Amino acid sequence: MGSRSPNSRPNSRIASLAAAALLALAAASIPAQGAGLGAAGELVDPDVLRVCADPSNMPFSDKSGQGFENKIAELVAQNTGRKSVAYTWFPAVIGFVRNTLTAHRCDVIIGYAQGDEVVQNTNAYYRSSYVLIYKKGGGLDGVDSIEDPKLAGKKIGVVQNTPPTANMAANQLLRTAKIYPLMIDTRLLPSMGEVMIKDLNAGTIDAAVLWGPMAGYYVKQSGADLAVVPLLKEKTGQRMAYRITMGVRPSDQEWKRTLNKVIREHQAEINKILLDYNVPLIDEHDNPITQ
Repeated sequence: MGSRSPNSRPNSRIASLAAAALLALAAASIPAQGAGLGAAGELVDPDVLRVCADPSNMPFSDKSGQGFENKIAELVAQNTGRKSVAYTWFPAVIGFVRNTLTAHRCDVIIGYAQGDEVVQNTNAYYRSSYVLIYKKGGGLDGVDSIEDPKLAGKKIGVVQNTPPTANMAANQLLRTAKIYPLMIDTRLLPSMGEVMIKDLNAGTIDAAVLWGPMAGYYVKQSGADLAVVPLLKEKTGQRMAYRITMGVRPSDQEWKRTLNKVIREHQAEINKILLDYNVPLIDEHDNPITQ
């Protein structure tokens, strides 16, 4: 749900992603690229970190620089010898990659779900999952799977066409669900994550299923005492956990190696940024990462 997170599918966004259903944007095919002008045949700016980003997509990125991807971009710039960070802003809709990265207007998408063929992925720098959110003490305590019988008949909020909708359909939960739109212009309307958490606190819905980074951020912003449970025990339907990478052009092999080095050497700092935004991080064995 965010940055090309799984919640912004068609890119595997992530999220945006991060995010959709697989965090990925349904961007147009990338044309074959010839050699560039650099020593490695790459057209990557050596002095400025040129980032492709959504201008209004908290907690991932925004024009004021308050998103966690903005903070990670600053870390990357500092550790690749760049003097500054410059953004090409474009909303996370169809055509995002084609109009930014592929057009050579920028050199990296900070958050992109692993496995999407529209871009070349770096190594993953975090792994998260969709989560189930509910009020503590409201009758759903202990529920940790969409398959739990306690959810039958409940009004559950979910973003349209994201992976959990398939699991909810398999468990006959969509009939009573509240479906939130996937493609909105967050420059004009609030994030569906924000709206969903407000609806949960108001009692409009009984529970919510949302991409973890978005859920963690808006739950923290709300100040409410809500359970945020990673969905890691599903036996049917789509997987709920995704690795998030940085996205670069297929031709930029040396640039990818540079970014992989930054990720490898500064993983602890990246984790701290993400945890500050209440992102539910999980390792490859589905254990929570807390520092």
